[in-house]
Amino acid sequence: MITPQNESISLLTPLSLRSSLAFPLQSSRARREVIIGALWLLVPVFGWILNMGHRIVIVHNMMHGRPAWPSWNSVGLLLKHGLVTLGGMLFYYTPSVLAFATARYVAPTAFTSLGAILFILATIAIPGFMSHYCQHFDFREIFNPFLALRRCTQGGIPYWHAWAIAITALLLSLLGLFAFGVGFLATSVWFWQVAGFSFASVFTQRYSLAESAAT
Repeated sequence: MITPQNESISLLTPLSLRSSLAFPLQSSRARREVIIGALWLLVPVFGWILNMGHRIVIVHNMMHGRPAWPSWNSVGLLLKHGLVTLGGMLFYYTPSVLAFATARYVAPTAFTSLGAILFILATIAIPGFMSHYCQHFDFREIFNPFLALRRCTQGGIPYWHAWAIAITALLLSLLGLFAFGVGFLATSVWFWQVAGFSFASVFTQRYSLAESAAT
């Protein structure tokens, strides 16, 4: 029987490449949920949204002192949180999309440059709301890009360390393409869980989210 004690990697574990890469694979039930997520990806769009919600619930459980897994218990709950976070991502990327669209008609160089800058800022800021939303599922945490960006800058070196881990995991996940392409379903789920865990670890430790969530 797998118990929480067998899953020693938590949000309070010092961030490292090894611990982050191992997080989604550290027990049989963790690996089982990677496979479940991979199977859901066979359902276009819907499966991707569910996997996003699954990562939110995993982090929420850990912040509240509960085992990360199982977290595929309620499809409705995962869909809700997946849609909420997807809405946040669309909100953050909308300014860059509008800038790129404007570049087709007005000052192409200026608006393309603006779009690129806004896209980069959105990408940097998104982890700044994800982990805080996981804490109490507070919608107000999502739609405040300036606060999210400030949190990321305050994350310092550990935040950029998390980015380095996420990029490394992304590159490693491409190896799944060699398994007739089907393996990429599992490795992509693994990658997103590694990235989500890495950023959640940084912000949980930086802002004591697990401690305040338990109060």
